[in-house]
Amino acid sequence: MSRIVYVNGAFEPEEHARISIFDRGFLFADAVYEVTAVLDGRLVDFDGHLARLDRSLGKIEIPRPMPDEGLRELHETLIAENRLDEGIVYLEISRGPAERDFAYPPTSFPTVVAFTQSRPIVDHPQAKLGVSVITIPDIRWKRRDIKSTSMLAQVMGKQEAKRQGAYEAWMVEDGAVTEGTSSSAFIVDEDGVLRTQPLGPHILPGVTRRVILRLAREDGVSMAERPFSVEEAYSAREAFMTAASAFVLPIVTINGRRIGTGEPGPIARAFRAHYIAEARATLSA
Repeated sequence: MSRIVYVNGAFEPEEHARISIFDRGFLFADAVYEVTAVLDGRLVDFDGHLARLDRSLGKIEIPRPMPDEGLRELHETLIAENRLDEGIVYLEISRGPAERDFAYPPTSFPTVVAFTQSRPIVDHPQAKLGVSVITIPDIRWKRRDIKSTSMLAQVMGKQEAKRQGAYEAWMVEDGAVTEGTSSSAFIVDEDGVLRTQPLGPHILPGVTRRVILRLAREDGVSMAERPFSVEEAYSAREAFMTAASAFVLPIVTINGRRIGTGEPGPIARAFRAHYIAEARATLSA
């Protein structure tokens, strides 16, 4: 069965989906996006994704194309049409088509596209064994808090990780790890303190990151939103990454160096289990 996708008000088979070659998302990456996890056929943390979407749209002055109810219905229809039990829904909103010019067009007619991808999240292949990470220079622009589709630096970083046999690349700026190419970065340092970069224009405000920090507070885990260096990551008790499409994944090596025991640590495993249990409990409520 052909996958059903959404393009500007229409649900149609993916092979029939079309957007204009003059769409500013295509020409300039003048667009934002969100990726929402689907678990047991239900959306996970959707309100958090809507809030971040609103923020990104506002920062680059793209008008909101539909209310929350419409976006929720769009996502739920795609899930139903594609019989998606577990995976993700990708949503992109661009400024829309216009004659090619760097300045914004006087009137915007946003393009809205969305599609599903089926993938294992709870039984993620790397969740039990952990993943490997490399480090690379952070060469991105200075407004990384906007979830823009302009992601060439991340694409190149992810490709370098793949080339080196790693799962993810952590980006480094001014001696500190900022975040992964498609994830938030955490360590449990030598003193047992959970650390991650504080929010700001230099990182994306991860929706899963926010939940993990809340769970840490509720569970009484010592934590600090404080930068850490690659050397501090090498000597950490544990390291892990968070992302909507993977929840929590333990990191067992960085640049080929073993982290902690070289196996998924207890804090990362506990966060993953807690996150999944809470998500399922919320979905069934």
